[in-house]
Amino acid sequence: MMQSKRDVKFQHRGSGNKPRRPSQGSMSQHSEPGSEPTSPTRSNGTAMKGEKVEEEPPKQSEYEKKKQTFITRTIWTFVMIAGFFGSMFAGHIYIIMIITAVQILSFKEVVAISSVPSRARSLRFTKTLNWYFLGVVMYFLYGESIIYYFKHIILVDRILLPFATHHRFISFMLYIMGFVFFVGTLQKGHYKFQFTQFAWTHMALYLIVVQAHFMINNVFEGMIWFFLPVSLVITNDIFAYVCGIAFGRTQLIKLSPKKTVEGFVGAWIFTMVLGGFFTNLLMRYKYFICPVNDLGANIFTGLQCDPNPVFIPHTYRLNFIPPNWTHLPTKVAISPMQFHILIFATFASLIAPFGGFFASGLKRTFKVKDFGDSIPGHGGITDRMDCQFIMGFFAFMYYQSFIAVYKVSVGSVIEQAISGLTHEEQMDVVRGLTKHLVNQGVISSGILEYLQGQLAKR
Repeated sequence: MMQSKRDVKFQHRGSGNKPRRPSQGSMSQHSEPGSEPTSPTRSNGTAMKGEKVEEEPPKQSEYEKKKQTFITRTIWTFVMIAGFFGSMFAGHIYIIMIITAVQILSFKEVVAISSVPSRARSLRFTKTLNWYFLGVVMYFLYGESIIYYFKHIILVDRILLPFATHHRFISFMLYIMGFVFFVGTLQKGHYKFQFTQFAWTHMALYLIVVQAHFMINNVFEGMIWFFLPVSLVITNDIFAYVCGIAFGRTQLIKLSPKKTVEGFVGAWIFTMVLGGFFTNLLMRYKYFICPVNDLGANIFTGLQCDPNPVFIPHTYRLNFIPPNWTHLPTKVAISPMQFHILIFATFASLIAPFGGFFASGLKRTFKVKDFGDSIPGHGGITDRMDCQFIMGFFAFMYYQSFIAVYKVSVGSVIEQAISGLTHEEQMDVVRGLTKHLVNQGVISSGILEYLQGQLAKR
């Protein structure tokens, strides 16, 4: 009886075993002359005749990835610029709508990076409370702005008057309702997470919603007070990048390793120069320098007002008389706004970037690259607005402290009459104003007689 050779292995032996791939040499030995090989691939991995092999897509190189990111980022940069200028020229109401959308999306992104999905699912009212507090704060802030800038409309409306006179109390009670509801939803084992979310929500409301809302007030005061701060931050960001690449050597701050001292200082200089250019250009158009008195106005209809004195050139005499050969003038006409813009540019260059550093530290804390992916190539809305919020807040405070002209307005007179006078005193004011207008020949005496007759019937 013949003994089988131990070295012999059967290619298809056993249904559960995967057949071994024969080598190229064995194929040539066992194949009949003129027959085609049955193995699907060669030993070097190339496809044999008549066989289809799935090819893996080639991996993108680092250069291709950066190129694609740069193209996407550039395209969306131009899209955002076009949308910004289009809405600004279309009218103030469209800019206000964009700022409102930015508020909501930024709040959503910041709150989202701290939430734990598994905990949020088990606690039913976590997200609901976040959006409730956002709604309450926006109701308070927008109500304050509407009452302040449109009091001559709101305070004479019978339905809106109670909401206007008691706006702050209503807002406070709405917040208290949310506070009580939050305490009532506290669950054992989730205290730390719930209080963390409560504190995080309030931080986001202050740093994003409150600060961004002052940008809306800037729009009401005049488009220039919105456009200049925004453009200064963008200009500074661009030239900080350019100057940093050109001659940046010294690291500025560890939170942003790519930021350099040379780029920081160079951007400051360019921002002041371009800020003066933008100011000189925008001051020529009343659409930019006039406060909003018509929300339907746009770049074509324009606005009419008496310009703020800050936009009117003043003549300044030099303290010394220059030599004749210099041909320098002895006096110069400059509007005070040209001096104020230097302060704006300095803040945009030296202080506003710390809003971006703060955001960088926040992202490093939660180990995320961006706040979101709302804008392709740029990340989230918050990634583009981190410096704008603090800049808009500064612009409002600076304007109210050093530039705004406070004078009696129709709205302020009506507000004082409604809140500080009784009905009888208000009627005396109406009689007095009517008699004054009759004496000046503005209205006929019949109107005064009719009004006195109506008031006597009460």
